[in-house]
Amino acid sequence: MTKRKKTDYQDNRTQALLEMSRALGSTCQLDDLLNMVVRYSMELLNAERATLFLYDKEHHELYSRIAEGAKGLRIPADAGLAGAAAVTLKVINVPDAYADERFNRKVDEQTGYHTRSILSCPLTDYEGQLVGVLQVLNKRKDTFNEDDISLAEALSAQAGVALQRAHLLEEYLEKKRLEDSLRIAQEIQEKLLPRQAPHWEGFDIACWNRPCDATGGDYCDFLPLDHERLLITLGDVSGHGIGPALISCATRAMLRALSSVEKNIEQVMQRVNHLIKADLPDNRFVTAFTGILHSKKAQLHYCSAGQGPLLWLHAQSKNQNNKDDNQKNKVDILGAGAIPIGIIDDLGDLPPQVITLREGDIFALLTDGFYEWSREDGELFGVQRAIDVIRQNQQRTAGQILEAIKTAVEKFADSKQKDDLTAIIIKKSPAQT
Repeated sequence: MTKRKKTDYQDNRTQALLEMSRALGSTCQLDDLLNMVVRYSMELLNAERATLFLYDKEHHELYSRIAEGAKGLRIPADAGLAGAAAVTLKVINVPDAYADERFNRKVDEQTGYHTRSILSCPLTDYEGQLVGVLQVLNKRKDTFNEDDISLAEALSAQAGVALQRAHLLEEYLEKKRLEDSLRIAQEIQEKLLPRQAPHWEGFDIACWNRPCDATGGDYCDFLPLDHERLLITLGDVSGHGIGPALISCATRAMLRALSSVEKNIEQVMQRVNHLIKADLPDNRFVTAFTGILHSKKAQLHYCSAGQGPLLWLHAQSKNQNNKDDNQKNKVDILGAGAIPIGIIDDLGDLPPQVITLREGDIFALLTDGFYEWSREDGELFGVQRAIDVIRQNQQRTAGQILEAIKTAVEKFADSKQKDDLTAIIIKKSPAQT
């Protein structure tokens, strides 16, 4: 009779284990799985409480998301009885918790619960790697025995693989969510950047942008202020990715808004600097170029805060007697007039620079991603190579010159793009007759 009862008891536990296995396979929701494992472990092992710790490999800690009768815990992965199970990857049966020096009494002191016996079971994935630890407390009758250990091992094997599957799915869904968010951010930033440069009387203009990541910290923009004046801005936020992309969008918006109501571009730059400095983290700054291109005067009035070098190719220079000399193709390398914005509250004096562009002259704005793109041996593309390309292609259109620069830097560098790339090429067209 006793043997028959024991057989019935074992059959019932086996049946319950099969039901648990089916239940664990029916969902991939991590919290649902954790609740199931805790509930089934208490039922199958006839225990008062249970806690399921997940393993945080990065921090080498065990933490609980589901704990029957206790708040969430986070402990070192090698501490206490749960840590011992995690380190040895073996079930640890402690019939008298207070007699084992590894037992942490503080939890009982905080909760008012009295732990008598503990069964700590490591949970592993199909490769035998630690996933977590299931800790079952206080068998209702007597202490945990060999049958309980065998059942706990079977339960843990099922739970470990189910949790790994749920983890992988959760990581996939989180990755998908981040990718979707990043795609939306990329689409928004792309719409804020010009698809092409505007047609402007007396000039041939081209622009191009390619971020290093899905989003970038570079920006360029064009805004007609009236029928004669075109606002041109270009900038580079330190770093690349989502953070710099947000800053670049904010900087572009400020420059647009202030330039539409303020004619003095120095004042525009000063105000943008003041606003950006108030919000920008200490480790960020923005190199910014702001210019106004006058169609009738053929002049570019600009301020540059940290953005440079600026390249100005003279198709035909003039001497003091206003006669052509032999300085064709001379290139002026122009520097910035102030430090980048966002570093200090006051940029200091930043008077606009004025240049007059003559027929065939080329003004090139390139962010440092071009100049600083290096080969595997560390050699940079540099300023001189950019100048050489502009000289070699000066008879071509602005778009073709820009394309030649892109081709040259990509051909030069045998390494992956490491920084955002943005360029504006302005070429003075021949006077209309």
